[in-house]
Amino acid sequence: MTSFIAPTIPSIKNNDLQQQLQQIIDLKTKPIGALGRLESLGLQLGLIHSSTQPKIKQPQIRVFAADHGLTKHGTSAFPSAVTAQMVHNFLTGGAAINVLARQHDIELKVVDAGVATDFESHPELLSQYKVRQGSRDALTEPAMTEEECLLALNNGMAVARALTGNLLIVGEMGIGNTSAASLLLARLGDLPIADCIGRGTGLDDAGLGHKEKILSQALLFHSAAKSPFAALAALGGLEIAMMAGALIQAASDRRILLIDGFIASVALLVAERLAPGVVQYAVFAHHSVEPGHAQLLKLLNAEPLLDMQMRLGEGSGAALAYPILQSACAIIDEMASFSDAGISEKNSSEKSL
Repeated sequence: MTSFIAPTIPSIKNNDLQQQLQQIIDLKTKPIGALGRLESLGLQLGLIHSSTQPKIKQPQIRVFAADHGLTKHGTSAFPSAVTAQMVHNFLTGGAAINVLARQHDIELKVVDAGVATDFESHPELLSQYKVRQGSRDALTEPAMTEEECLLALNNGMAVARALTGNLLIVGEMGIGNTSAASLLLARLGDLPIADCIGRGTGLDDAGLGHKEKILSQALLFHSAAKSPFAALAALGGLEIAMMAGALIQAASDRRILLIDGFIASVALLVAERLAPGVVQYAVFAHHSVEPGHAQLLKLLNAEPLLDMQMRLGEGSGAALAYPILQSACAIIDEMASFSDAGISEKNSSEKSL
């Protein structure tokens, strides 16, 4: 039986460094805690980078694209051909993630994890990691063989190993991937499928009911796929597996993982189950309106930075939240302390109370 051997994820826990960072933050020219979550975020970033002066260097977005065999059963409002069309849109710079990446100066490349189309060579397209042309129909067979799933995980790790920066955003594009993500959440979270599904690309009520029926059948068909790896192979998608591998490797390398919405969070859940400790490195960017995302955030005990009513994917919510992380680092590095500014920490009346 094929298995995945995950690297050991280093712990970010460091009591001495945490105390140093907390003291630095507390002594800034402000009341203690006045910057709210910006303070706890700065603390987390310092612990991730093992530094009292955390800095984000060469942030990178990798958008993983793949098709899904399950879509032949009408689980999506859009045809599978849209996956390849959107890849072309990414490569010509026309998608939302392109706009946000340009705005915030984040390097963006697209990874062909398993699109059912072969693309011409393009400097922004990483095609060497492709496993196959789309996953199989999970209603009748595993979405991936164990060998394909292992290759997707390892290829995702290879994508992350090739990065030079210290912050990674994983985005995705794949018609039908909300179905795969919902299946994984239901299985790994031991949740009813009805609590994990949403309208995805825009299903109406009838379409949503049909989606629930098909996904319930897929879960029943793969009822023996209980372990994280087995569930990923049976129910997942090539891009989700590759994203999970990238997150595992990036955490192993002590990179910040800025997590987007539903699909990216499911990839993180898979990564955490395969390599415990990955979630320490995660900053959750936003709360997607996909119903399953609320379940997943609760499962991971996560509190996202933003709630913008978004559900696009691509890494767009993470790119939108990125400047908040820059601000958290800048506050630690640039904001004056009371002693720097020659300001008393408490006035005399406060001291006499």
